[in-house]
Amino acid sequence: MATRTEHILIIDPEAGSRNELCRHLQVRGYYVTACESLMEGVASLSATPPDLVFADLSPAHISDLAREATSGGVEAPVIALSGASTADEVVAVLRAGASEVVLKPLKDKSAVDDALAKLFERVRVARLNEVYREELERKNLNLREGISELRADQSAGRKVQMKMLPDPDQSMAGVHMTHCIQPSLYLSGDFLDYMKLDEHLSLVYIADVSGHGASSAFVTVLLKNLTNRLQRNLRRGSSEDILDPERFLQRVNHELLETGLGKHVTLFVGLVDTQARELRYSVGGHFPMPILLDGNGARFLEGSGLPVGLFNEPDWVHYSERLNPGFRLILFSDGILEVIDAPSLDEKEKRLLELVQSGRHTVERLSESLQIAAMDELPDDIAIVTVTDGRAADE
Repeated sequence: MATRTEHILIIDPEAGSRNELCRHLQVRGYYVTACESLMEGVASLSATPPDLVFADLSPAHISDLAREATSGGVEAPVIALSGASTADEVVAVLRAGASEVVLKPLKDKSAVDDALAKLFERVRVARLNEVYREELERKNLNLREGISELRADQSAGRKVQMKMLPDPDQSMAGVHMTHCIQPSLYLSGDFLDYMKLDEHLSLVYIADVSGHGASSAFVTVLLKNLTNRLQRNLRRGSSEDILDPERFLQRVNHELLETGLGKHVTLFVGLVDTQARELRYSVGGHFPMPILLDGNGARFLEGSGLPVGLFNEPDWVHYSERLNPGFRLILFSDGILEVIDAPSLDEKEKRLLELVQSGRHTVERLSESLQIAAMDELPDDIAIVTVTDGRAADE
């Protein structure tokens, strides 16, 4: 018979019985160590830990042995060899810590073989579980290290992304601009920008990239890069695309399709002309529409259009709006609607309009009213931009 790898310890003060069991186990290929006393058995446990122990001992000594056999890195079940003649005696041995009981004399060795098969199966399962546990711990450690590294990368990415944003409190071309972005994750799929184009003209846009996380944040880098290039082209006189909201959307659309990222963007882009007192804008599927607040009250701007980055040659509409003295223009990403407690989309828009009309038309007041800063986890990225007539900025 092939040699087995299992090691069995026998503790039996009866030499005849001990030797008989030893021969039976050796014939079946097990490694066997035989002892005649508890003291010798405990010493053997420490020197060469067995996989299983046969022991003919009193219940008190079985208890001591079971404790030794399951401590100090040793996990060896104990099979009690007993000359018990009553059920109470068998129960006492089991309560002392024995996993199985084999009755002596050992005339029928099938009882020994059955007990071995049952307990070694438990041992193998336990050891396999231990291997799985150790492997799981290694994988969890690797996962924790990976998550820690990912968080560090995303934290660094967030810092870079925040640095791409304009000054959060800036006056230019006769208007005052403020903004805030609250990402739902480390990185934001929302983006915004504004810049002075001449003494009376400024560009402002707000964008919401599909999805979340790093891939959406990459698109915001593309937007910033494109806007900077278009601004440089205007200064060099090589292109005036930045002066036309429709052509601006077309340029973004072309660049997004070229990347092949499978991302699209909703965009509102506007040109604020304080000399002509006019807002010229185009809408690339953006929602909700900005709110214009002036002496006539607060209202959502009109307009619609296809999202950017989905179609090869889409058309966008050019809109214009009169800017009355003291106007305020507030732009939002759709994440603002997620934090408004209302049963329907129409009710959410109505509530947002009421907030702005009631005087909560600044970034700080809107955030405070909706308790955005107090939320531990936002359902979506939130971006807000305010454009205020220079004559109303100090009100």
